[in-house]
Amino acid sequence: MKTVKLPKFKLAGELKVYDQGERVQNPFSGESHDLTAEELSVYDYIIGLQHMIDRAGGPFSPTTRKYQQDLRIGLDWFRRNNASAYMTLLD
Repeated sequence: MKTVKLPKFKLAGELKVYDQGERVQNPFSGESHDLTAEELSVYDYIIGLQHMIDRAGGPFSPTTRKYQQDLRIGLDWFRRNNASAYMTLLD
């Protein structure tokens, strides 16, 4: 089993990693992908950040900058670690 170095998020500090992964479905395309526990943890954090950005004024609001920085960190990590799942679930 390969060791995965998790991203360092500015807002969350230490990311809580789930014990198990699971299959995740893209709500728009219906496509799904199996994620490891680490990938699922980062995926859920990304989705949470997207909701926070929307609720706090959207991507063009200066008040969401801190969320957008962590979102970029998470998306970049996901793209590097599992490009196929990134393309299916987050692109």
